[in-house]
Amino acid sequence: MIRFARAACIAVTLMAASSLAGATTRSVDVDGFIKRDAFTQIKISPTGEYFAATVPMADRTALVILRRSDNALLASANLGRNKHVANFWWASDGYVLFSGAEKIGELDRPQSTGDIYATSINGKTDILVGQSVAVMGLGSNIRPKKIERVAAHMVDTLRDSETEVLVSVQPFTQDPFTRVDRMNIVTGRRTPVARAPVRNASFLTDHAGEVRVANGLHTDNAWRLYLRKGKGDEWTLVNDEATSNRIDWPIGFSNDNLTLYLQSERDDGPDVIVAYDVASGARKEVLRDDNRDPSSIIFSITNDAPVGVLYQDGKARTAFFDPASSDARQYRSLEAAFPDHSPLVTSQTKDGKLTLVQVSSDRNPGDYYLFDTEGKTAAHVLSRRAGVDPEQMAEVRPITLKARDGLALTGYVSIPHGSTGKDLPMVVMPHGGPYGLYESWFFDTDTQLLSAAGYAVLRLNYRGSGNHGRSFQQAGAREWGGKMQDDLTDATRWVVAQGIADGNRVCIHGASYGGYAALMGAAKEPSLYRCASGYVGVYDLPLMQAADGRDSKRLGNWSKEWVGEDAAALAAASPNRIADRIKVPVFLAAGGEDEIAPIEHSRRMEKALVAAGVPVQTLYYATEGHGFYVEENRREYYTRLLAFLGAHLGGATAGPSSAGAK
Repeated sequence: MIRFARAACIAVTLMAASSLAGATTRSVDVDGFIKRDAFTQIKISPTGEYFAATVPMADRTALVILRRSDNALLASANLGRNKHVANFWWASDGYVLFSGAEKIGELDRPQSTGDIYATSINGKTDILVGQSVAVMGLGSNIRPKKIERVAAHMVDTLRDSETEVLVSVQPFTQDPFTRVDRMNIVTGRRTPVARAPVRNASFLTDHAGEVRVANGLHTDNAWRLYLRKGKGDEWTLVNDEATSNRIDWPIGFSNDNLTLYLQSERDDGPDVIVAYDVASGARKEVLRDDNRDPSSIIFSITNDAPVGVLYQDGKARTAFFDPASSDARQYRSLEAAFPDHSPLVTSQTKDGKLTLVQVSSDRNPGDYYLFDTEGKTAAHVLSRRAGVDPEQMAEVRPITLKARDGLALTGYVSIPHGSTGKDLPMVVMPHGGPYGLYESWFFDTDTQLLSAAGYAVLRLNYRGSGNHGRSFQQAGAREWGGKMQDDLTDATRWVVAQGIADGNRVCIHGASYGGYAALMGAAKEPSLYRCASGYVGVYDLPLMQAADGRDSKRLGNWSKEWVGEDAAALAAASPNRIADRIKVPVFLAAGGEDEIAPIEHSRRMEKALVAAGVPVQTLYYATEGHGFYVEENRREYYTRLLAFLGAHLGGATAGPSSAGAK
């Protein structure tokens, strides 16, 4: 059964990462922070004989297959310029299936194309299903199958089959109905096995490989969960958000297939884990935290059943359905072996004797170990970024505080390595989204880069963020420029009051919604910040909402529900409409192919600032999207950002190797 868990990474001699440990108070080696990881994912084969891994390159991502005994390269596959391997799965010890993605301008990262390919350990690659079958074939070793305009996604690798997998297939239409097909991994031949009873559906199988669960979103933005008790049975509605006021996310079946585990989002408090009895329909709560949602699910090493969760409770911690289970004991042993880190099993052999374990923290982007579950020994495979010295990275401290209306808020403040942790220049960095996303304790590149320049970095889970339950998230509805912004103001003043930050040396910087919050913060609190920086931000809410309505009816309805529909109120909460209130210098960066926050937002913001007499710097790239992807453009962006912040806060700027590179 396929589980989309946290990615594991490995590094071998094919690529090397630049060192980040050389950052000083004089200059920052930007290259050390923007270099891609040597590998982005790694998974062990069912027998444990091979590793498969993805290798990011300048303009593509390749898949490689390595023999574990000597790291010998056996096979590789890449799809060409601007094309990427998004995810991959061992279908058998001889075949790896992978999904394709492409850089198409909408986002800084490549987006899924809905294509699925197969690569053998002998180096032969075929496209099996997806929209790209019509353009592949000539001049390559990729042989096209049936030509059709569909998107396909992996559902189950069928651990008891060496030749077949289950995939979901959907047409390229708005709000489609989806089906599940059984697909041969060599020929690509497919046979339908199930059809969704709900639009925009994803599927879940049981441990016998039977399609049992469909969960989908209708055009009314209400989630509906369906279950069937066995193969060929009719679908039964288990939950309708429109009537129950809760969302049930299916996460997996118990080993005997008699219990379906759900992550249930309700109005009262954080999400809980519920055991749903398939026969009787009875619900039993098995895990609940008073303040945090489960951030990821932990699956059994031996049978792939859900057994616990990871909570982002300040630092990361685990909790298990049965604290006395063998999986719980295994994790406790790993946690004891790696103090101040969060270990997570990312893949395992079919017999469960060998597992790959990712070990990460606020200062460590990830080390990977091969763990022998019988011998209880762990061998280091390698580090995600070999040049990172965790001892030289900034500490990320969890914080809690109260907003002005009494709402409890959480977040993090980074403390630059080697500093006293007192009276520091600070960058407030609101996250994007805004809804549902949240800050975590794990390694964050932007945080560490800014900390290397000498700044404390404040990251806040303002109302509207995820990880604190539905009511906390909904508290941010229609609060653009309102209470969400006030939370950032309150947290900034709180950190200053704690003596961590110097109140005369604070700037605000963010991307996407974070860019909006940065400019809105400068407008609402002209004496609090010394400068403001917006990266691929939205600054005109009526412009944004008009685009949402054109994109789809569902998105338009969502925008009205969450952002607002009063034209005057939206205009009043748009930074470009109140630019005359901004009294500090501004830096704007945007991409010409951005379809989420079109560059028109930044151009309007720039024009309004110039008209108001506000100093403004800009960096625009015509071919970038919602965030900069090309390494040279990222280097220039971070070099300019550090120079801008340094001019107003006094922190370090980019070193010669960064500033001089074009």
